[in-house]
Amino acid sequence: MTAPKAVDVLVIGAGPAGLTAATYLARFRRSVVVADGGEPRANWIPLSHNMPGFPEGVTGGTILGRMRSQAEEYGAVIASAQVTALEQDGDGFIARTQAGPAWRARAVLMATGVVDHHPNLPEVEDAIRRSLVRICPICDGYEAIGKTVAVIGRDDLGAREAAFIRTYSDAVTLIHAGAPASLTARDELARLGIDLIEAPIDRVRIEDDRVSAVCWNGEWKAFDMVYSALGVTPQVDLALQAGCALVEDGRLVVDEHQQTSVQGLYAAGDVVRGLNQIATATSEAAIAATAIHNRLRQVEGLTIAG
Repeated sequence: MTAPKAVDVLVIGAGPAGLTAATYLARFRRSVVVADGGEPRANWIPLSHNMPGFPEGVTGGTILGRMRSQAEEYGAVIASAQVTALEQDGDGFIARTQAGPAWRARAVLMATGVVDHHPNLPEVEDAIRRSLVRICPICDGYEAIGKTVAVIGRDDLGAREAAFIRTYSDAVTLIHAGAPASLTARDELARLGIDLIEAPIDRVRIEDDRVSAVCWNGEWKAFDMVYSALGVTPQVDLALQAGCALVEDGRLVVDEHQQTSVQGLYAAGDVVRGLNQIATATSEAAIAATAIHNRLRQVEGLTIAG
């Protein structure tokens, strides 16, 4: 069996957090590998209007492409690999893929993100990429101004997201996809003037490159815009294998330096914070990368106390 390759830092995940950390670490002259396990969530962004520095908007693919090129420019290695196991090994970590041990890292950064729970609509991922279905009210709630909006959600999470969109539109409908007993905010929805539909969606109609209606129990209602508010699942399986603790919503516990409950294992991005924003992911990645570098400097005797 091939011995694992030794690196200073392994970054698991090639989204905005992982690629930002890779650039910082490479510029710190650390050997860094980014394990890219598949298409990052940010790649679905059709056009971001709240990414600093892009007043005309920018696609998720463009953001990721530039971040990737920047990291590689300074020597970061981006490997197409799905890490399947992570374990502590002395003062470091062994990361395994299906082919066996791949890397032994002195430190690891988890940038594994979250997976969205999508509504049961035809070709929903393509619809998200085309802005026909939206998944981030913070990112593009502004585009709902004056629109007739449907929010597909379950439980009180769906109610809260419908209330958030109410800031932009006075014509908001929550299509509740959960069990009736799980929705406790009916009175609050009524107070805010949010309509409530409690029936499964049968079909959708796409006209003029938009989702214009949904059908339930044989009835149609027209909407200008549809938001999915079905929640996400943080991708924490690898971190749990290594012994990391979680907070109540299933994301990773980190300290002010983005270190998890396991020494030498850090985390940044959506797997840590529920805001799910590129701006916060890159900030956390910068903090984590700097903390990792300083920790390794201390081990190497390259620091001065004080």
